[in-house]
Amino acid sequence: MTSASVTPAAAGDAPANTLDLGIAGMTCASCVGRVERALRKVPGVQDATVNLATERAHIVFDAASAAGMDALARRAVRNAGYEPRSVAEQEAGEEQAQSPWAGFAPVAAGLVLSAPLVVPMMLGVIPGSLADLFGRHWMLPAWLQFVLATPVQFILGARFYKAGWHAAKALTGNMDLLVAIGTSAGYGLSLWLWATAHPGHMPHLYFEASAVVITLVLLGKWLEARAKRQTTAAIRALHALRPDVAHLLGPDGEVDVPIAEVMAGDRLVVRPGERIPVDGTVVQGHTQVDESMLTGEPLPVARSADGPEGGALTGGSINGDGRIVMQVTAVGAETVLARIIRLVEDAQSAKAPIQRLVDQVSAVFVPVVLVIALVTLLGWLWAGAGVEAALIHAVAVLVIACPCALGLATPAAIMAGTGVAARHGILIKDAEALETAHRVQTVAFDKTGTLTVGRPRLTAFHVEPGADEAALLQAVAAVQSGSEHPLARAVVAAAQERGLALPAPDGVRAVPGRGTEGAVDGRSYLVGSLRWMQELGVDLTALADRAAALQAKGATVSAVAERTAQGLAARALLAFGDEPKPGAREALAQLRAQGVRCVMISGDNRGAAEAMARRLGLDPDAGEVMAEVLPGDKAAAVNALKAQGHDERRRAAPRREGPLGGQRPSAAAERGGHVVAMVGDGVNDAPALAAADVGMAMGNGTDVAMHAAGITLMRGDPQLVAAALDISRRTVAKIRQNLFWAFVYNVAGIPLAALGYLSPVVAGAAMALSSVSVMTNALLLKRWRGR
Repeated sequence: MTSASVTPAAAGDAPANTLDLGIAGMTCASCVGRVERALRKVPGVQDATVNLATERAHIVFDAASAAGMDALARRAVRNAGYEPRSVAEQEAGEEQAQSPWAGFAPVAAGLVLSAPLVVPMMLGVIPGSLADLFGRHWMLPAWLQFVLATPVQFILGARFYKAGWHAAKALTGNMDLLVAIGTSAGYGLSLWLWATAHPGHMPHLYFEASAVVITLVLLGKWLEARAKRQTTAAIRALHALRPDVAHLLGPDGEVDVPIAEVMAGDRLVVRPGERIPVDGTVVQGHTQVDESMLTGEPLPVARSADGPEGGALTGGSINGDGRIVMQVTAVGAETVLARIIRLVEDAQSAKAPIQRLVDQVSAVFVPVVLVIALVTLLGWLWAGAGVEAALIHAVAVLVIACPCALGLATPAAIMAGTGVAARHGILIKDAEALETAHRVQTVAFDKTGTLTVGRPRLTAFHVEPGADEAALLQAVAAVQSGSEHPLARAVVAAAQERGLALPAPDGVRAVPGRGTEGAVDGRSYLVGSLRWMQELGVDLTALADRAAALQAKGATVSAVAERTAQGLAARALLAFGDEPKPGAREALAQLRAQGVRCVMISGDNRGAAEAMARRLGLDPDAGEVMAEVLPGDKAAAVNALKAQGHDERRRAAPRREGPLGGQRPSAAAERGGHVVAMVGDGVNDAPALAAADVGMAMGNGTDVAMHAAGITLMRGDPQLVAAALDISRRTVAKIRQNLFWAFVYNVAGIPLAALGYLSPVVAGAAMALSSVSVMTNALLLKRWRGR
């Protein structure tokens, strides 16, 4: 059924609902604008965007109008002259049309009926004996031409009349109106010439031009639809990952049940070689899982109940050679696979900023073409060419000017680009992020978990002289035991490795970005950063030399203080070490080779951050390290990078005379901005990801990662950052190529047709070729192989 889902509104806005609606019958960019205008007039609709390539409308409306919105939207679409469909109906139709020859019957009928009309015309221009053999001026009788052309004109071409009539009633224009007017003029001219011909005289008729134009347009539309099915292959491949049946483990053993009946908390059996049906965790057994279709990672990963990832399983991945029992944690629309499918669908249905300009051009394109055709007709009549020639030249203008390729240029490239990116583990949330990413000049990386492994270990525990090291570590680990912070987990792991039992702490309180406070056995401890200790006035003089030495080695240093009757007293230092992620150094080198500046943002002290930066190949002296940045300040750091780059741009830009003789930056520098991408884990980096021009979340498809960033990298490989920028560049290049060719066909073709150098048949072929070439060029993106 039609999908309508509640989505969060921006701050200060009323809650908004969304509705996705399939639309049949659209043929060009003018159709898109017409449907959007009709939907935006519906009471309660806040915005409506229509995508020609996916043939869907995405409607945003206020919550108060939820009742009846589906019916109102459908009525608006139908009144505009198009056929509304639910998304489920549309997807069912796409599944039925998987045959490469689906929908070819009307085209075949047109070819069969048009061939006898066009063959004599072709023979008439062939020099030599073949033409002489068949008769250079041989032509079918007028009545037979009429019999062959009429079904093409009014049965196969009925769709153009229907849609064109709706456009005319709405005082707008579209491709169908141009085709209907043009072919009707040629058909009507042929009838008039036949009816007014002298007895025994066979005039040249134009039935073949009208029939061939309609057939070529239908052929172009069929080729276009076939190419569209290829661009949506990524979505269909993701849908195919979901099995139909699951093996439910109940009181009576294993029972096969439809996947729709599985609920959270159920226990399922997954046999070797089967797909994981839904999200869950391993509770029995161990295996290797192939997650390549979700993450792009070719190597299988180990999964077991006591594994490092907690035995997490993602629906759609393939079980290896082990039989496992899993407990379901998410089903239906809440699974990672379902969210991935929604993200790709949303990206493919969204409009890139450049498409809005195309829509504005297309809104005035058809009326302008009608005026040009009228001028062409009157011009040739004024030149004395006669009604017949003038009408044919005007028909050629109408036919070649159809803006089909303009409407497909951007969405076709976006669909292909986002689809191939998804297969390589790069989920692009919206078209704007895809279009912006190719202009990125600086990439800011969060350190922990992005450039480093993110699982630090306790490398040193230095206590004050005379203190019981084991007892103090036991108390510190107890205070940290409830925290999910990587450093806290490292302390707990170190205590467990020593076999220390952790007592239950009291009054534990987390201070964001600073540390944790709690009591153990009646003694109150604070564990956190050196900055926090300094803010609290803890005297670290006795430990300062040791802290400096640890930081010089690149360690992240924290301190332990105890709250006593005399105040806070330092008790110990903790040093943590992390390792660079495999491939992180190479990823940064790839970005620098592309001319992109790389910056690391870290909450560590400057010594530790710079030591890790040098291991990654970054230059702290060049400003490529921002250290001691609290989580809440990362967004401000990103904004500083944007402003810093903008200031450098203004200083380096050519200068020109100001109005009072002074120098000021050129207009290009004033318009330009510095484009910054932020790469983080998508959880504590959410504000920074939102502040950046392009946010990239490194993660496994968590809700926070997917909603905070425009792009989600499904596996934690920093090299995917360069790949994401690369697919953005290639997609935008395809968009520009498509728009160039679309405009070339129209801008070059219209004058040629108006001047009489193109016949309606050639114009129809050129118009059909323009749409097919745009789709074919976009499909070349499917050859992209990532990095």
